[in-house]
Amino acid sequence: MKRRLSYVLGLALLLGGVGCGAKSDVKLGQVHGKVTLDGMPLSGALVSFYPEKGRPSTATSDAEGFYELQYTPKQPGALLGPHTVRITTAQVQGEGAGPAGMEIVPAKYNEQSELHVEVVPGSNEHDFKLQ
Repeated sequence: MKRRLSYVLGLALLLGGVGCGAKSDVKLGQVHGKVTLDGMPLSGALVSFYPEKGRPSTATSDAEGFYELQYTPKQPGALLGPHTVRITTAQVQGEGAGPAGMEIVPAKYNEQSELHVEVVPGSNEHDFKLQ
């Protein structure tokens, strides 16, 4: 009986530890680029990369439209593989954004996004020229 209990507890600890180590095993690519709208830098835009499975990565573009994705606050990058990209200004307050809550980016780049990219190991540059 004790042997069976030890086996079950050992198995539970082993399986419990599998989930804990998963975060450090994620494969990320570093992603940066520039967002423009009608040829002008789009500052203050929220750029989000949504993988087929897993956590999205996000960034806010600076005054020149440049962004660099973060997977977590302490971990830059995005999961490897295909992503749908959404770019919005509606929730973001800042220079370049429209009045509070008003979206200036066409829906085909955010809620109905037609933007798709592949993130590969290493450095990835993805510029978005929105019109």
